[in-house]
Amino acid sequence: KAVTDHIHDLGLESHVIPGKNRAAIGITGNKGALSPDEFSGLPGVVKCVSVTKPYKLISREVKADDTIINVDGALIGGKHSTIIAGPCSVETEDRVMEIAEILAKMGIQFFRGGAYKPRTSPYSFQGLGKDGLQLLRKVRENYGLRTVSEVLEPDAAELAAEHVDILQIGTRNMYNYPLLKKVGELGKPVLLKRGLSATLEEFLFAAEYIVSNGNFDVILCERGIRTFSDYARNTFDINVIPVIRQISHLPIIADPSHACGDRRHVLPLARAAVAAGANGLVVEVHQDPETAYSDGAQSLYPMQLQQLLNDVEVIRGLDSDPVN
Repeated sequence: KAVTDHIHDLGLESHVIPGKNRAAIGITGNKGALSPDEFSGLPGVVKCVSVTKPYKLISREVKADDTIINVDGALIGGKHSTIIAGPCSVETEDRVMEIAEILAKMGIQFFRGGAYKPRTSPYSFQGLGKDGLQLLRKVRENYGLRTVSEVLEPDAAELAAEHVDILQIGTRNMYNYPLLKKVGELGKPVLLKRGLSATLEEFLFAAEYIVSNGNFDVILCERGIRTFSDYARNTFDINVIPVIRQISHLPIIADPSHACGDRRHVLPLARAAVAAGANGLVVEVHQDPETAYSDGAQSLYPMQLQQLLNDVEVIRGLDSDPVN
């Protein structure tokens, strides 16, 4: 507190970042370089580090150890390999409860489902809205699954935060800065998907928007970017996974479902992502993909998800960590 008070007296902003062995305090608001001598003599200060990265608070220069996000006892980050699974959309109560029960029996801890769906066509299914959020709350109450769902605008974010455990920022909203600021203020964990054509730096700056507004529980997600290739839904940029693991303390997971758009290719992409160092996966799963309201072609059958769980366990046993 004495250190942060001193920072504030200088007209600067402080951001306390909890760590495994010590707390880091990021300083922003300065117009130029700060002298380490201004802070090195304060009681409790071990060392001062000049952060060279433009995205300061999410850099490993500020915090060397991994951020591990605890969602009611379920962990994301570090050496944990988290699986987030569920249908693209929350459809009907019977359907969502059926797949939730299947996933819970498989040991899945996180359930994904879209209550609000930003669709390319205005005539496609747009989601159940508030009713969908209430069904997600029921999934949590009935099966103990932590829930993940996308928010589209700042006004709806507070409502979603009352019903789900993790707020998702979809690829189309990565540049929605008012929304990024809002979820930063709400304090709920955020799953941030990379924009359709976002560079690595733009992706990390989007995360910095959330963190700089007080929320350090951010999960990055590589879901493929748009390139000239036309044989898959998107181009899966696996290179970004080990790079982010090296330069940022935030967890990075992968979404192979949206990367390829075809369930036949989801498993090999998922295995590659885990081998590259991803902290987990988000995959679409449906008990009857042929009748799914959206994205049925890329949704796994439950038996395919079980195979994926087996594969992930084997690959994680290789302990190929890009940070080390």
